[in-house]
Amino acid sequence: MEWWQNLLLAGVGCIAGILNVLAGGGSLLVMPIMVFLGLDGAVANGTARVAIFGQNVTAIVGFRNKGFSDFRLSLSLALCALPGTLLGAFLGSKLNNIWFNRVLAVVMLSVLVTMILGKRKKKKPEVEQKNPITEQNDFDLDASGVRIPHTMTGHLLMVLAGFYGGFIQAGVGFILIAIMHSVMKIDLIRTNMHKVFIVAIYTIAAIGIFAWQGRIYWTTGLILMVGMSIGGWIGSNLAVKKGEPFIRAVLYIAIVCLSIKLLLT
Repeated sequence: MEWWQNLLLAGVGCIAGILNVLAGGGSLLVMPIMVFLGLDGAVANGTARVAIFGQNVTAIVGFRNKGFSDFRLSLSLALCALPGTLLGAFLGSKLNNIWFNRVLAVVMLSVLVTMILGKRKKKKPEVEQKNPITEQNDFDLDASGVRIPHTMTGHLLMVLAGFYGGFIQAGVGFILIAIMHSVMKIDLIRTNMHKVFIVAIYTIAAIGIFAWQGRIYWTTGLILMVGMSIGGWIGSNLAVKKGEPFIRAVLYIAIVCLSIKLLLT
């Protein structure tokens, strides 16, 4: 590619990295650019995984430097996503789907509705009696000592999220947010903290499948990774600094805009 094409790819990657960490859908910016530069859809789908891995590694470091990490829960969720990822990536490496955009738009709008309804149904927290025995049975504590409702449902849903992420990746952040925020009741800052770890782990498996199928252009992927890694670092710091209201606003705007774009194309 020409120098300006590399610069364009890295710049779009930086914006996509910020969006991916705060909400999701960054791949919907990146993939059209790669197709414009001459890659077919399946190769763009595979090549983007190289950059996505770098983006999420820098985001993990960014969250950890700000005091946000819980590798035990993150790893258990990531391992649940792996089986679905392997199958999804294999099918995604052979992807040729006319309805891709419309299916993705429906998924994102469904996530938006779920999150809005879930927020409206939230009740004010009641004053709780301190009982170490029942507290230990009903809740897990993350590394920061914050209580997280323990549920197997969230772990089981990770299998489906992993399949989707392995299959087309674009928009998987919205699904992961819906599972952890709406189902597992984890706040949005820690949801994003777990999200970047989960995606980093299952992306390793996806890269292996796409590489096996010859669907990765490594030079393009590495150039894109530079931009998305910078964006991932910026996004993780914005998430912690600005807090949940900012993340929620970015998330809602991203879902609505990207859904409208997909439905009209």
